[in-house]
Amino acid sequence: MNWCLVDIDLLDQDLEVVVNAWNRNLIPCWLLFFQGMFRCIIKRVGAEPFREVNRKGILPLGGAVETGSGKLPLKAIIHVAGISLLWRSSEWSIRESACNAMANANSDRSIAYPFNGAGSGCGWSARVRVWMKD
Repeated sequence: MNWCLVDIDLLDQDLEVVVNAWNRNLIPCWLLFFQGMFRCIIKRVGAEPFREVNRKGILPLGGAVETGSGKLPLKAIIHVAGISLLWRSSEWSIRESACNAMANANSDRSIAYPFNGAGSGCGWSARVRVWMKD
């Protein structure tokens, strides 16, 4: 079996859950820059998943919350609060948000977990490079 490096769009994959780096719900959605996974989701299905996460209230740093996926062919989106109010991440906040996301995801789901806490939006698309077995 060989490995190959491929470019994929996470939102086009046969997945059940995708993780979205989010804030703690203290900053209104309309004040945020549309970048990374947030930008891709909102362009495809609109703001409903983000309205839903905002209705869930303030998230603790390192917290995670599951919402519906709008019209995406996913079962859920898990939003993680890996950055502080000063837009900084730490080893603790990333570890906690990853653990909480996985606890929300259940063990029987396929999940995509893009970079979290690596910089504002970490890009402009849901395209990533992954190693896959052919």
